[in-house]
Amino acid sequence: MPHADLITLPHLLHRLPRLLLNLPGIIKGLHIASRSRGERPGGLADCVEQAARRNPNGVALIQGDEQLTYAEFDRWANRLAQRLRAGGLEQGDCAVLLMENRLELLACVTACTKLGVAVALLNTSQRGQVLAHSINLVKPRVALVGEELLEAFVEVQDSLTLSADARYFLADRPTWRDPGQAPAGWHHLAAEQAGLAEQAPTPLRPVCADDPCFYIYTSGTTGLPKAVVFNHGRFLKGYGVFGFGAVRLGREDRLYVSLPFYHATAMVVCWGSVLAGGAALIMVRKFSASRFWDEVRRHGATGFGYVGELCRYLLDRPAQADDADNRVRVMVGNGLRPAIWQTFKQRFGIERVMELYASSEGNIGFTNLLNLDNTVGFSPYPYAIVHYDRDSEAPRRDAQGRLQRVARGEAGLLLGQITEKTPFHGYTDAGKTESCILRDVFEPGDAWFNTGDLMRDMGFRHAQFVDRLGDTFRWKGENVSTTQVEAVLDSIDGVSEAVVYGVEIAGTNGRAGMACIRLDREPAQVDFQALLTELRRELPAYAVPLFLRLSEQMETTGTFKHKKAPLKEQGFDPSRCTDPLYAWLPGTESYVAVNAELHMAIQGGEYRY
Repeated sequence: MPHADLITLPHLLHRLPRLLLNLPGIIKGLHIASRSRGERPGGLADCVEQAARRNPNGVALIQGDEQLTYAEFDRWANRLAQRLRAGGLEQGDCAVLLMENRLELLACVTACTKLGVAVALLNTSQRGQVLAHSINLVKPRVALVGEELLEAFVEVQDSLTLSADARYFLADRPTWRDPGQAPAGWHHLAAEQAGLAEQAPTPLRPVCADDPCFYIYTSGTTGLPKAVVFNHGRFLKGYGVFGFGAVRLGREDRLYVSLPFYHATAMVVCWGSVLAGGAALIMVRKFSASRFWDEVRRHGATGFGYVGELCRYLLDRPAQADDADNRVRVMVGNGLRPAIWQTFKQRFGIERVMELYASSEGNIGFTNLLNLDNTVGFSPYPYAIVHYDRDSEAPRRDAQGRLQRVARGEAGLLLGQITEKTPFHGYTDAGKTESCILRDVFEPGDAWFNTGDLMRDMGFRHAQFVDRLGDTFRWKGENVSTTQVEAVLDSIDGVSEAVVYGVEIAGTNGRAGMACIRLDREPAQVDFQALLTELRRELPAYAVPLFLRLSEQMETTGTFKHKKAPLKEQGFDPSRCTDPLYAWLPGTESYVAVNAELHMAIQGGEYRY
């Protein structure tokens, strides 16, 4: 949605019939969300048990050729819970879970929540010191480890505070019904739960909304990962708002999810929506762009979960005559960029894009309930978009020390008001939690969560994502939005993918722009002069990348976020990377290849930037 194309009353009136049709579900979802706080009983396990009661013989989970009904899944989770409790796991404890996407993961999560045990969802790509830190951070009582990640766990086990007799192993077999063999010294969870009671264990007290459900880890790009407290109330909000109000799946639906389940988009938004509708979750071990649509068709998926880069990878595949030959009617996720929004919908025949905005730690969320293009949608929660001063890197306060809301159509910093209904639970680190809170924002004593994200007020309580403040950098006294530069690069013929970041040039202030790009052709076929001309036409002079790096494959996290830290560290130094490097030298009209001599000359000040 272009800047000027704000949401108007005709937009809303056009969607009104559909909104009225879905109003009962929206009201139900908001009712569930509003009640999910404090000491009110309820949580993830209740959602599973309700689905099993309503639709016992319906398909709950699918992976490959495996299928489980809701009744089978619930009984399995009950047996696992009974075994874990017999091993000493108690309400209020924490269990760390290290496992790739497979059915055992969801069974273990459900089993723990039936006991009132919080589950730390470890990022499966973590290794060494980072993995050990993440485990020790939450002081776990037990570890649940999949065979596929056993080696990673064993590498750090000597540095863990976890007891050696609290390790539970789950074999990685073609079918979950085959328990496999456990290594010496490990509890064999799959084998040891056989024959146990299939009734749900009763916790010492009812699980409440404020009780921790998960710990979800931040990426740790500015240090070691931090554990975000995700309580049962927040799961119930996702279950209500997305499940009943937004995604609206039914028993006949099947949602294909290839996102990692240590991330809230998969675990809360996608699975919560499936549970609410009594639908089936198609759980995929790892995302594959080449297999995606074949698997969607094979399983008869009617929806899928996404993040923006996943969509880009799909769009980069060669077009096929049957691209739109699928049953998908809804996609749910976040990060679909305006540059590819319409193209993606049209090529693959997608009716609804349920774009959302949320964060694992935040107290504010937006959902595209009206299926408008290029917006994260509507938020029912109290929020404000305020003027932000990029020079001081802080929200702008007036003479009275108060913040000011932006006008409709303007961009600013998004804040979520901290109230009884929208609490901010923060991190396990109290200092980090407090650093994210702004106080005395509009009146004395109020408190607001600082999202760190820039949003544009589109009118009628809708917003458009603009940029993450952490992704900006300063050059020539100006702030460069990496999102803006990436969008321009993405629109240039020949560029399949772009990552923009700032790098240091000796003797200069700030950071110069650099872009790592993936081409759909050989570098010899690229007209670097024409590329620079187009970038200079579309971007302010200070935002034009001074350096290019051509990469055949971008390194991403498990949630498809680009890993910028290694790129920033290597910069434009040819001795630190093997990818072709190019520079735009002052006073020239094209990018030229960077070798060791040119790199030394730039860093030595022979070129004045």
